[in-house]
Amino acid sequence: MKILFLTLALLATTAQAADIKESLSSPDGKLEASFTLTEGVPQYSLKHCSKDVILPSLLGFELRGNLKAENLIYEGDKVRKEDWNSCYSFAENFEFLGCERSSFDETWEPVWGEEDHIRNNYNELLVHLKQKDTYRLLDIRFRLFDDGLGFRYEFPANQWLGYFVIKEELSEFALAQDCTAWWIPGDYDTQEYEFTCCKVSEIKEHFRDNMRGNSSQTPFSTSGVQTALQLKTPDGLYINIHEAALVNYPCMHLLADCEKHSFRAWLTPDAQGWKGYMQTPCNTPWRTVQVAESAEKQLASRMILNLNEPCAYEDVSWIHPVKYMGVWWEMIAGAGSWNYTDAAPIRLGEFDYSKATPNGRHSANNERVRYYIDFAAEHGFDALLIEGWNEGWEDWANCNKDYVFDFVTPYPDFDIKALNDYAHSKGIKLMMHHETSSSVRNYERHMQAAYQLMSDYGYDSVKSGYVGDILPHGEYHYSQWLVNHYLYAVTEAAKYHIMVNAHEAVRPTGLCRTYPNLIGNESAMGTEYQAFGGIKPGHTAILPFTRLNGGPMDYTPGIFENNLKDWCGNNSWVNTTLCNQLGLYLVMYSPLQMAADTPEHYLEHMDAFQFIKDVAIDWSESRYLFAEPQDYVIVARKAKESGQWFLGGVTDEKAREFKIPLDFLGKGKYIATVYADAPDAHYKNNPKAYTIKKVKVTAKSKLPIRMAEGGGFAVSFELCK
Repeated sequence: MKILFLTLALLATTAQAADIKESLSSPDGKLEASFTLTEGVPQYSLKHCSKDVILPSLLGFELRGNLKAENLIYEGDKVRKEDWNSCYSFAENFEFLGCERSSFDETWEPVWGEEDHIRNNYNELLVHLKQKDTYRLLDIRFRLFDDGLGFRYEFPANQWLGYFVIKEELSEFALAQDCTAWWIPGDYDTQEYEFTCCKVSEIKEHFRDNMRGNSSQTPFSTSGVQTALQLKTPDGLYINIHEAALVNYPCMHLLADCEKHSFRAWLTPDAQGWKGYMQTPCNTPWRTVQVAESAEKQLASRMILNLNEPCAYEDVSWIHPVKYMGVWWEMIAGAGSWNYTDAAPIRLGEFDYSKATPNGRHSANNERVRYYIDFAAEHGFDALLIEGWNEGWEDWANCNKDYVFDFVTPYPDFDIKALNDYAHSKGIKLMMHHETSSSVRNYERHMQAAYQLMSDYGYDSVKSGYVGDILPHGEYHYSQWLVNHYLYAVTEAAKYHIMVNAHEAVRPTGLCRTYPNLIGNESAMGTEYQAFGGIKPGHTAILPFTRLNGGPMDYTPGIFENNLKDWCGNNSWVNTTLCNQLGLYLVMYSPLQMAADTPEHYLEHMDAFQFIKDVAIDWSESRYLFAEPQDYVIVARKAKESGQWFLGGVTDEKAREFKIPLDFLGKGKYIATVYADAPDAHYKNNPKAYTIKKVKVTAKSKLPIRMAEGGGFAVSFELCK
């Protein structure tokens, strides 16, 4: 169902010196956004229930070039170099040309998602400006939803501004109060950090201890943070600053002014230090300020998706959710290797790896892969990821090699055709792995041939990776050139009916609505870090507020063996309980869900593994029941196909108890199968202690749940016959 209300009011005016103020209300009337033009300087502000959320904040840019078009000096047919490399303010001396107002209300159906229908309802204000002395036009479009504000800059085609270069975007987010912030440092190349929680005024103080691996001489050495930035006001309002529809533009970070409790956009630069290369007509991504009265409402917001364009594909029948296993964790943990020539002894611990590689430690061999295929097929999975199948892993990472992989040549012990045929005979599809080692030009050089190989063998999904420093030299993972590359890979894959799960790519901004074959991303510290020293409990209770705000994450849950030292000599410890790992299948939403551990570890706990087999991965309805950033999240979801309800939650290092209302259930009596931490469970010293019980419940019941330190729970509901 789609309903469109459009009210157009074009208020044409002549150039004038008088100040301008235009206001906009949300559909429910609780939010009010204002645009002001004071002495030629554009600003915006935001209120919730008449109380300031964002104080008047600057809008505009600093652009490359001479300030006044008529003063440009040409040498031959080129602008004089000193004029071209100088900069001017595109944030002042504007006149108001008019504005347009409209309202919009629709309900759209995602290809996959947390619900099967999403309402998109907003009021819009489009402001037309002209800079007096350069004659250059700028439009600013505001959309105000019940759950927040989005605004973007639009550059109409005009003779005074065709091609232009952005030095800085000056968008500000001046908070009305000193909020609590959950943040990670503004690294241009990775989001793989644990989150810090402190007041905005304290970010600079905490920054040095949290910035690792970034040696660039930028303001991020003191106080830069990444989006999505989760905030909470002293009086309990939840605010999130992010961006939506990041296309042909550098990723936005935020530079903090801790004393003023304010942030300013800081775009990822290119190798020369410039931020963006543009040609009119064009627009920026949306800058977003979500506002919610509770943590649960913040998690339920779909504003980022709504600010993206509708699906770009006419046929989406080939796009589908995937539950998969992978020849992956044993290499991450150190029991095996991606490298065919790595002949070091394989570290098997106490487990029978009789089907493991006969050639040193190389895991992606014919026997081992067949073993995984058999296990995945027996237990109802859709696909099997295989890493390390192709030539090139001997010297792939951080070697600054242009030509690394060709993405089509398998190692001698990986028979791609025979294994593919075997998998298909068992009802399993293989998932391709393309690790680019950040040699992006090399990937684009081979991309069509690699996708064609996938198409020939019936692979319909690929996990891509971008580990290491970007080639060409000097570019960053989040600069404009790389942002364009990631989308190019997705749209090219669509031509071959291939779904993409990109790791180390730019963080999602809702583009999965427009390009739903972008079925997953990493772009955050995922489960692999449990093998790199461990992750503190609470990490998965902040990611739904931050990283998942823009789209699903391939978090790779389901690790049942905590003690990696006894298993394979890795000194890391997985800092969760087993039931926490089950709860992640509800908390960490993704249409691409992995059972990440090895078959041998699942065989030891088949009663708990049953939940991973049962849980759905595509939903018709989701309800966030209890939540607080970095503390706990509890969510109930209804499976799209079967209508079955599932419930799950995770907590931080504190044990917590809840009585969970089950009013989301329909009429009738249900059998609830409850997977819970045992009374003596603890993520450090007793992580595998769990109980499984069945209880009869109705929609009027309240289910008592205790989560241990670092723990969680999961529940499946079946209607009594």
